[in-house]
Formats: sequence, C-alpha cells, structure tokens
Amino acid sequence: MSSQSTPAPQPPDAAGPPGAAPLLVLLDPAAKAADGEAVRIARDVLSGGTDVKVAVPASATELDKVLSHRGRRRPVVVGSDLALQRVVQALHRQGELAAGPVALVPVGSGREVALARALGVPLEPVAAARAVLAGVPRQLGLLLDDGDGVVLGEVRIPGRRGSHSGGWRSLWAKLIAAEQVEHPGERLRVEVDGRELGGAGRPPRLVALRLPAGGEAVEVVVRAAGSGRTLLRVRASRVTVAGRAFGYEADGCPAGPVPERTWTAHPGAWRLVLPVA
Repeated sequence: MSSQSTPAPQPPDAAGPPGAAPLLVLLDPAAKAADGEAVRIARDVLSGGTDVKVAVPASATELDKVLSHRGRRRPVVVGSDLALQRVVQALHRQGELAAGPVALVPVGSGREVALARALGVPLEPVAAARAVLAGVPRQLGLLLDDGDGVVLGEVRIPGRRGSHSGGWRSLWAKLIAAEQVEHPGERLRVEVDGRELGGAGRPPRLVALRLPAGGEAVEVVVRAAGSGRTLLRVRASRVTVAGRAFGYEADGCPAGPVPERTWTAHPGAWRLVLPVA
C-alpha cells in the first residue's frame, strides 16, 4: 500500500472552501491501472480544494488499517462500484458506517460504474471531484445479509455463468429477458417478511432483489424457470431464499453456494455525497 498527504496550496489557517472536509482519497489499484489519466485529474481537483491524503490499499487488511486511522478525514473512493462496495463493507465491519458520509469519483467502464450512475454520481472525473468538494450527503439504504455482507444495489439468484467481479448490472433488463432463463438453477423457497412465495405447481427458480435509493424496502421479483413468466413482484423489508445449494450475485459479484441466505433492508444506513440538486 502507498499513501501520501497532498495539502492544498493555501494559507496555514485555511482549511479549503467552506464545508470542504479533509479527505482520505482511496485509489482503487484497478482504476489506476485502467485509466490513470482520470485518476490523476480527480486527484488534482480534490487536492486543489482541500487537504488530501492519498492511499492505495491493495488488500482488505490494508483498507481496514487505512480507514481505522483516517481521523476526521472523509473517505473518497476513486474507482468502480466494486471499490465503493468494498469501502462501505469495511466501514460496516468496523462499526463506522454511520460516523460520516462517503464520496465517490467513478472510474471504470459502463457497467463497472452503473451503480454510481443510478445513484446520481457524475461520471466525468472533474464533475465528480467537484461534487465531492461541494456536494451534500444523502442518506441511502442497503441490504445486509445474514453473513454480514453488504449489498448496495442488487442481488440475482442464481448468478450468471461467466460473471466477474467488475461490475453492477441492470438486473431488470437482463434477468427478465428470455435469453437469461437458459440457466434455470435449483428450486428455491422464497419468504418475504415471513410469508412464503410461489407454489408447489410452479416453484420459483429465478429471484431478483433490487434496493431503491432510499432503501425502505427491497423490490422482489420471483420467476419460474422456462416460461419467462413472473410469478410475483412484491416489496418487503426482509427476504429469505433457501435451496439445495445456490450461487448468487450481489452487486455483480459471485457468491455462494449456500443453502439459505436472508437479506434485510436497512433504510438510511449510509450516506453518499452527491451534487447539490
């Protein structure tokens, strides 16, 4: 891991523009390798607006260490949706998620920053960095599973073949499409808020969970395999899925197989800095 402090060029008694908090800029190594120019631009804009410390954590252990020593610095992720998810997961693990907002400068290909786009984060590095400096925190929800895993956007059950850890997918467009039903998965038992969904005649095999920005409830779509027909579409605060052993994708990342998993919606559990409306 590398880190360094980059103070803004300003008088000693100045701390940047009004409201500009000192920042801990967390550079995703993958983003730095993929688009070093965007990373450099974002860093220059940020360091021109406030006091900045830059770190490039190469592992979860290094990320935990950097975050635990951040003091009053606001974490700023420069990277993909996956990099953001890792930081939110680490803050949750440390019990620090409610301590202050997180900010994001998206760097990555289209689907690697799809969550950022959906949440309203500017995708252009200068605009995103300026929003970090002058934006306002907005409360957002998340899903927390019974294995203490954090989900910021979507869950797909089962996971797609050939999925990778680099992106967040538009689940409704792709899960519901007929061509995605070619991998039907195992029979699943789905409970929402303690009530079982589906029926013995057409047991669910495809499940999608999507968390709206506020996170008050999770949107659940349950489908039968083969027919392309939606069995149910509901909203719930708690969803349990059980089966013989199923894999799934959380924010585009493969997980499992597990025999059972429960996801619970936590409204307003974290804050993200977004542009002023």
